[in-house]
Amino acid sequence: MDTSATYREIVKQVILQYAKLRPSHGDIRLDPVLDETRDRYALMQVGWDRGRRVRGNLIYITLQDGKVYIEYDGMECGITQNLIEQGLPENDIVLAFLPYSLTAFSSAV
Repeated sequence: MDTSATYREIVKQVILQYAKLRPSHGDIRLDPVLDETRDRYALMQVGWDRGRRVRGNLIYITLQDGKVYIEYDGMECGITQNLIEQGLPENDIVLAFLPYSLTAFSSAV
């Protein structure tokens, strides 16, 4: 399996695991959005909580140039460690939401 296919599967599996979670309050569903053609992967939240509409990204990841770009990570504990635990090398993860370019998770901690 080539690197792109491997990274794609890891990202999909981590997002699908998070999609199984249920918010602690409100009537909110978690929708995985997996675009393998463009290598764009997201986890959306949609629903209602305390009379207010809830909608938006919880996770947004892109794959490009052999790297995994975490564009947005709205999870409490962060998803980077989950990706590493599933076999994604730290030096192929880019925390794109930071104002400077990081090529390795370990240098951010």
